[in-house]
Amino acid sequence: MLNFAKSSKQKGDEFESKALSFLQDRGFVLVDRNFNTRFGEIDLIVKKDDILHFVEVKGGSGFEPILNLTPNKLQKIIKAVNIYLSKKRFLGEFVIDAIIIKDEKIEFLENITM
Repeated sequence: MLNFAKSSKQKGDEFESKALSFLQDRGFVLVDRNFNTRFGEIDLIVKKDDILHFVEVKGGSGFEPILNLTPNKLQKIIKAVNIYLSKKRFLGEFVIDAIIIKDEKIEFLENITM
C-alpha cells in the first residue's frame, strides 16, 4: 500500500507559502526564507516600511496551531533573530511576528515579544 500522506516538511512549506502570499498581498517584500541557525529556523523574513519582520508560521487543522508557539520556541526564535541581525549587520527597526493558519483561516499576530 502506498502512503500519500504529506510529510511535516511538506505541510510546513505549504503553510509558509500561504503565509508569504498573505503578507505580499499586504505590501510586505520577501527578504529571506528558512534562515537556519543552531537554535532553529526563522521561517520568513519580510520587510515593510523599512521595518524587518521575522515571521514564525504555525499551521494545522484539528488542533490549535498557536499552542506550538511555546515560550521555549520563542526564546529560540529570539536567539536566531539576534544571529541574523549580527550576521547581516542590520541596525534598523525589527519585530517578531507570527502567522497562525488553522484550516483556511489566517491570523497575523504582530510583535509577539511585547
